Amino acid sequence: MKACFIGLGYIGLPTAIVAANKGVDIVGVDINPSIVKQTNDGQSHIVESGLQDLLRKAVGCKKLIARETPVKADAFIVFVPTPINNQKQPDVSFVEAATRSVIPLLEPGNLFVIESTVPVGTTEQMADLIYQERPELRDKLYIAYCPERMIPGKAVYELTHNDRVIGGINEASAANASRFYSMFVEGELHTTDTRTAEMCKLVENSFRDVQIAFANELSIVCDNAGIDVNRLIGLANLHPRVNILTPGCGVGGHCIAVDPYFLISKFPKDTNLIQQARKSNTYKTQWCIAKIKKSINDFALRYKRFPKVALMGLAFKADIDDLRESPAIDIASEIMKLSNDMEIMISEPNIKSHPTFKLTNYTDAFMAADLIVFLVGHSSFKNLPSKSDKIILDFCGVLS
Repeated sequence: MKACFIGLGYIGLPTAIVAANKGVDIVGVDINPSIVKQTNDGQSHIVESGLQDLLRKAVGCKKLIARETPVKADAFIVFVPTPINNQKQPDVSFVEAATRSVIPLLEPGNLFVIESTVPVGTTEQMADLIYQERPELRDKLYIAYCPERMIPGKAVYELTHNDRVIGGINEASAANASRFYSMFVEGELHTTDTRTAEMCKLVENSFRDVQIAFANELSIVCDNAGIDVNRLIGLANLHPRVNILTPGCGVGGHCIAVDPYFLISKFPKDTNLIQQARKSNTYKTQWCIAKIKKSINDFALRYKRFPKVALMGLAFKADIDDLRESPAIDIASEIMKLSNDMEIMISEPNIKSHPTFKLTNYTDAFMAADLIVFLVGHSSFKNLPSKSDKIILDFCGVLS
């Protein structure tokens, strides 16, 4: 089996590596020459436990080769981004471009799968596009949708062990795609139609967004009531049917912060709860910004000088290097706009540098700062010493 994977990002590269180590011949395609070179050199551009060693093994055995353009294969799998525009509408232009790039290479019996998050009906649209360009292939291809289920930080394990939902444009396509994924997925494979599979991905992340919104809203209520929200959640979760999540400073990542808009844009009158969850999670970020600014002003009034501020964490969740859609980035950007006379240190232990922010070692920042703001609950932050002379804003449960 030879498979051509279009897109070597946070999903495509780990999936290519896992599949290659299970014996599938993978050609990984990316338009970024740097990613192509790094991959062929056995250097992962993604920080994931165990991924680097598996990449070197796959490249060394010539089971994984990266290119800038696709080649003929038995299967073509699309992993390209699907961002939202300024009007919160999904942009599937990358999926269409990836589809068009492989149309000249398709042959009867080939498998074509989309893994990118897409609006309901997109797989059918791409199938129509293929058949418009290559009418002789109608009913001779297997076309399916298979959403990824993987959390950054546990990519290798979850890509291998999680159950997968596979939707085909017909039963034969679903069955063929299932046979392909069974080559490297040990979790159970559940087949359905493409629209159900597309909706399943959107529903999973919208559900999680609603859950997080409840926790974030609760944290604001508890702050106003003078209650330790994390202590409260610990007690409430003792109930056998209650499982409240840990609040944060918003919602980030390319899934939970984005996917609800795919539903909202298509079903604006029927997604009131989902829309409110988005508003609540967005508001939590603004609330954190206001809380930081108030602490800075209170300090300045009391001590007649600005505090030294340490903003701890930039990733969208704990213990990863992924900054996509991170609310911590938005918070840091706003705080950096304040007075030039104030020293603001930014720490993110999982990356070496940032194009906008100068990074400070997190221990140094913690020791030097008057005001410490925990934006991300990285494990390394939990080992910092206790300092009673520090003003601490803990938005993510580091101290609990």
